[in-house]
Amino acid sequence: MVKSEKLYINALSEISKAITSDLYLEDMLKLIVTVTANVMHTKICALWLLDEKKQTLKIKATQALSSEYLKERSINIGEGVVGMVAKTKQSIIIADVLLDPQYKEKKLAKKEKLVSMLSVPMMVKQKVIGVINCYTTKKYDFEKSDVEVLITVANQAAVAIENTELLVKTRVIQEELETRKKVEKAKGILMKEQKVDEDEAYNLLRKSSMSKRMSMKDIAEAIILSFEIKRG
Repeated sequence: MVKSEKLYINALSEISKAITSDLYLEDMLKLIVTVTANVMHTKICALWLLDEKKQTLKIKATQALSSEYLKERSINIGEGVVGMVAKTKQSIIIADVLLDPQYKEKKLAKKEKLVSMLSVPMMVKQKVIGVINCYTTKKYDFEKSDVEVLITVANQAAVAIENTELLVKTRVIQEELETRKKVEKAKGILMKEQKVDEDEAYNLLRKSSMSKRMSMKDIAEAIILSFEIKRG
């Protein structure tokens, strides 16, 4: 199935670039499924991500155009092919999804004309973060080399996804800390200027935020700026 060594190397290169890029997660996932489908020469590539708290997997990206295939779906760990791959951390090959009792979405597979399937876990340091599925429209015996290539691509993709999620979390935390610092500073200014206690100063900020339909950060910044202008 993997026709070209050059194509394979290019795919890994594309995903490697994504690891250090500023792509948002949604764009990252679209890139991964597109590159994977190309390198594997398969009709559909679908990527499922694990929600560790809920212990479920949700379909997050596919290059398929079918509106039905693009519908948000989730599956429990250990359920169906995807759930079993996530649970066992082992790849699964299915010769014909319509004949396999473990495959749950036969109606959708029939509509999309899906036949053979290769499903591999996405791993980062022995931890599963998701699953990638590749489907063909004709019966195909996936070879060892196909499995190895998809595992390599999946693991590269897993690193990219984890890095992106970590970056997003870091940005959110930094934004939160920055907001708290500004709110604290604005509270101090109000306490000093209006001779109110900490709770009253906070309530003034909150009421101003609600009445002006501005964020607490924006209100705090306005108060700080006004105070600095007066001082300067």
